[in-house]
Amino acid sequence: VRFPEDLEDDNTTFNPEYSHQVFGDDEVAFGYKGLKILLYYIAGNLSTLFRIEYTSKVNEKFDCVEADDVESKIREIIPPGFCTNTDDFVSLLEKEVNFKPFGMLLHTYSVHNEDAGEDIMYQIYKADMTCPGFREYHERLQTFLMWFIETASFIDVDDERWNYFLVFEKYNKDGATLFATVGYMTVYNYYVYPDKTRPRVSQMLILPPFQGEGHGAQLLETVHRYYMSSPTVLDITAEDPSENYVKLRDFVLVKLCQDLLCFSPGKLMQGFSQEMVMEAQQKLKINKQHTRRVYEILRLRATDMGDAEQSRSYRLDVKRRLIGPYKKKQRELAKMRRCLRPEELTNQLNQIDLNMQHEQLEESFQQLVSEYRRVLERLAQA
Repeated sequence: VRFPEDLEDDNTTFNPEYSHQVFGDDEVAFGYKGLKILLYYIAGNLSTLFRIEYTSKVNEKFDCVEADDVESKIREIIPPGFCTNTDDFVSLLEKEVNFKPFGMLLHTYSVHNEDAGEDIMYQIYKADMTCPGFREYHERLQTFLMWFIETASFIDVDDERWNYFLVFEKYNKDGATLFATVGYMTVYNYYVYPDKTRPRVSQMLILPPFQGEGHGAQLLETVHRYYMSSPTVLDITAEDPSENYVKLRDFVLVKLCQDLLCFSPGKLMQGFSQEMVMEAQQKLKINKQHTRRVYEILRLRATDMGDAEQSRSYRLDVKRRLIGPYKKKQRELAKMRRCLRPEELTNQLNQIDLNMQHEQLEESFQQLVSEYRRVLERLAQA
């Protein structure tokens, strides 16, 4: 909500992707007709208005069943101090002009907005719990995780190893410059013996009204660039990354790596090398596993897949990596031969059918190439 009229505007409304973390696996609130759970947030500081509406509700006295206590379920995830009536919320909205982003400005960029017909400015900040007011703001911000990340959990903000990166939109209201929350990322700094840290991306969310505009890529690249400048950082990883996050990371890392000398077309065609591993880690804080993936994407771009020899060479190179798990199975099978009875061995052999392995390998390869092509298409448009 930026203006009072936004309260009645369906265009500013978005629905949760998940509600099982609040309402159970069935995602059902029992005992109501026409139930609406309404959560409004002021665009910048995320002050909250919470209301419940329904046309009717079961009555324990007459229906002998009790309706779910929806209000207490929501109160468990939104911090206290929220508004329950619109007038209080609108009066808070008038003070929004005083809200400023927390922490240190890292990056400013613009995105062209077709509807507005102009470029809109965005800024990325790094904050921590020492910033005045940030702890309370973060409590409100993290409530979005419950609706948009499938296995979300709130973090221990008293642990000083957490870093917070925030994206804000700059907009004008009555001649003043205001800021709207776009999204954020939390990163935990793990200790690596003897004197390094390994930042691990924990949570990342771009709010639905801003998705598909490239903010996730801007945020991830900014975070990488922030840690790249630190001599104590070993590499950057992610905790249990989603499929969408992996796509985003592929794009950002390829964009960062493509200008490194070790990824020049001539060197790519010679195969994956230790030089690539060293340069990507030292200059860009990218680990070996991710560097290998970047290499495969960039080598695909450098390969003429219409040329039989080049295509075969690329396919074999990628499949040699993919076959690792299958080779592990073969080693396990050799051990089984020595210690299993014949009937047990037959059962295990049935699970490791060689033809099936070749089919799965080819399927995995084709799927990877398809993913890699999408990254390259996005890169060409960037």
